[in-house]
Amino acid sequence: MRGLAYYCLLSAALYALVGMAGGIAMAASQDHALAPVHAHLNLLGFVGFSLYGLYYHLVPGAAESRLGRLHVTAATLGIWLLIPGVALANLGLNEGLAIAGSVVTILAMALFAAVVGLNRTRA
Repeated sequence: MRGLAYYCLLSAALYALVGMAGGIAMAASQDHALAPVHAHLNLLGFVGFSLYGLYYHLVPGAAESRLGRLHVTAATLGIWLLIPGVALANLGLNEGLAIAGSVVTILAMALFAAVVGLNRTRA
């Protein structure tokens, strides 16, 4: 497996590792202030990218499309903005990055919905 599916599944595994390490660090320190970061990274990062990877593996035509690549690019940017943004917001520092990441992430999900919708007869 190569291409978009591989990238998504590798990303999912890396996001899971970072999310799990954060969870262990919170448990060890008994400081759960960043629990929303842990939750968002595991759900959007691990679960989301795992599902994207499986879909793109099963529907290779979607993975080869410009829209599919745009979706994964937007989803990646969304994670990279949202996760530190949620941390900053939770610490009371600034919500701007979390807002930007949220907007990019929901746009990425709209792109994924379009990818799936446009490829319904190719599965």
